[in-house]
Amino acid sequence: MPNIRKSSVYRTGIAAALLSSALVGGLLATGPLSAIVPAQAEAVRVDAPQQPGFADVVEKVSPAVVSVRVKSAIHDTADDGTGFPGMDQLPDDNPMKRFFFEFGQGQQGQQGKRGMEQRKSQREQNRPDRIRPTAQGSGFFISEDGYLVTNNHVVEDGSAYTVVLNDGTELDAKLIGKDKRTDLAVLKVDDKRKFTYVTFGDDNQIRVGQWVVAVGNPFGLGGTVTAGIVSARGRDIGAGPYDDFLQIDAAVNRGNSGGPAFNLNGEVVGINTAIFSPSGGSVGIAFAIPATTAKNVVDQLIKTGSVSRGWIGVQIQPVSKEIAESLGLSEEKGALVAEPQADGPAAKAGVTAGDVITAVNGDKVADPRDLAKKIAAIAAGKDAELTIWRKGEAKSINVAIKPYPQDDQQANAAPQQEEQPKPSALDDYGLTVMPSDDGKGVVVTDIDRQGDAADKGITTGDIIVSVNNKPVKTGAEIETAIADASKTGRKAVLLQVQTNDQSRFVALPINQG
Repeated sequence: MPNIRKSSVYRTGIAAALLSSALVGGLLATGPLSAIVPAQAEAVRVDAPQQPGFADVVEKVSPAVVSVRVKSAIHDTADDGTGFPGMDQLPDDNPMKRFFFEFGQGQQGQQGKRGMEQRKSQREQNRPDRIRPTAQGSGFFISEDGYLVTNNHVVEDGSAYTVVLNDGTELDAKLIGKDKRTDLAVLKVDDKRKFTYVTFGDDNQIRVGQWVVAVGNPFGLGGTVTAGIVSARGRDIGAGPYDDFLQIDAAVNRGNSGGPAFNLNGEVVGINTAIFSPSGGSVGIAFAIPATTAKNVVDQLIKTGSVSRGWIGVQIQPVSKEIAESLGLSEEKGALVAEPQADGPAAKAGVTAGDVITAVNGDKVADPRDLAKKIAAIAAGKDAELTIWRKGEAKSINVAIKPYPQDDQQANAAPQQEEQPKPSALDDYGLTVMPSDDGKGVVVTDIDRQGDAADKGITTGDIIVSVNNKPVKTGAEIETAIADASKTGRKAVLLQVQTNDQSRFVALPINQG
């Protein structure tokens, strides 16, 4: 068998040689076989038309983008009294800690055990704080003299800050100011050099589908560029009352926080601040603070170190289709006042629960977020004209704008009420209620999960305070209010519902059967 294989290879080689000789001997010039002679090989090259890219933008803006490293003061745990680092992290009654303590103290025995608490107290008092790296993010210069922007959550707990330039240079920075409500912060680098900086663009001009380029420090890599499009505008992700995020699909990861998102003109249209990610990595859903919001906050932080916002003291909610119908509004716009804060500017001006704020200084209000932004933009000490919808007609109220309180005011939760006998059943709506102990409203004691009330989010323990802005104290008064609304042709009634210290309005459809 080996000879057969060799013979076959040999004959194949002879045949190839003869064919080659024949081609060279004359067929090459005269016969059709000339077409199959292999030509000299060349590297593949495709002359495609020049494609627009991001290289020119990236080249210009990259020197303005920095990595931000944050250090915090933390307790030194090396001297824990046991002679073994890390044991101080265990409870004092932990058997392992007691073992190592007695082992380390050796001769002290029971005296060492009895003195454990005393020595721990002394260690806490004498233990020096050490500065250790605790966070890293991104930022960008907005002036040639060293002011730079990043996120509040990047620098929030820091005591020392270092910025790393595009060329690797490390410079110390100091915190100028931060704003938790918009997650923005400003740092300052004091250096004689002039820094490359970028400017804010007008994000109001950017459209869904336009390109954006994100530059930042993901996972500490530094100087990383990704690109994507604007996926949506005006996103509310529950971060705060001023949510108005741009959603982008550029790859944004941990460490990109505080970094800029550029348009193709090299202007900052957003500041990357959050991602949606079940895995912890980029899945193409990132959120950026709009440039117009950031510019106003940053200017205030540079000038005063803090942000002043207007405040009128109201708890508000959206106007749904059902609520608009129950109030006789022609469109689902405005902000429904669930409850004015006691002694707040709005309450003092006469704004009441159930009012719908439809405009501020003649500028229409689209929704609660829009109202919050409009009020926040008015300087404290000025008056604002609120257009409200009350009892089927519009009226104007002047409110004195106050500064936003530094500390959120929390109302005490109402004590739970003991169940009273003879509850009233509102079977058509799946509700059972009874008068509250203080006589202000009725308490929901039972609810049919298949009923209309449950569909609207009403639960056991909620207190129905009013129906169509009329206070109610019994189930019978609720039935009367519903019947009155039905006679006037309304398709829904408006219930004011109290849950602990939170008030909201619910539009309950009227059962016409």
